[in-house]
Amino acid sequence: MMRSKFDMQLEILNNSLIEMGAMCEKAISSAIKALLENNISLAKKVMESVKDINQAEKDIEAMCLKLLLQQQPVARDLRQISSILKMITDMDRIGVQAGDIAEIVTFANLSKNKDRVHIADMAEATIKLVTESINAFVKKDLELANKVIAYDDVVDDLFVKVRNGIVDLISKDKRHGEQAIDIIMIAKYLERIGDHATNIAGWVAFSITGIHVEL
Repeated sequence: MMRSKFDMQLEILNNSLIEMGAMCEKAISSAIKALLENNISLAKKVMESVKDINQAEKDIEAMCLKLLLQQQPVARDLRQISSILKMITDMDRIGVQAGDIAEIVTFANLSKNKDRVHIADMAEATIKLVTESINAFVKKDLELANKVIAYDDVVDDLFVKVRNGIVDLISKDKRHGEQAIDIIMIAKYLERIGDHATNIAGWVAFSITGIHVEL
């Protein structure tokens, strides 16, 4: 009886994490849409949604602690709960950084910048990382988790492309200096989001195998 109640609570916990993951996916994709379309009102909505993501982290953390204190989880369950506690920290950071990108959109008009192509590519690669790290958790898919970890190099390479493009932009025309700083900040946030998605995939792998690899 205790076990079936525990399994039910674990199922609720898993579903809550999936919902939080969907909120993060929406925040990052909306922040990028706002950036590429110079959509200020959408950017402000993303900034507002960060509070909801933070609240989801607190709710899930409370559920995890309740399960740990009130039930007697076996090793596999313990691994899953501790992985979720780690994952929600990374998800919260993804939400915060999506909000940071959205904030830049509200005061910097980057819509005409020549180097936005690499930013769009980098954003697409980052969204793929976030989506697939969540999918790996949902499906308990070790192969997909490992693919996410390997794919982080693509985001890192795109960051270098953006940075080189910015250097080129400033060397041609110093007036682009302020815009260049905004773009490099966005690229840096995207790189960090990629790192957090990779961390999530690492904890998914740990929850399945019991082995955590330092990334």
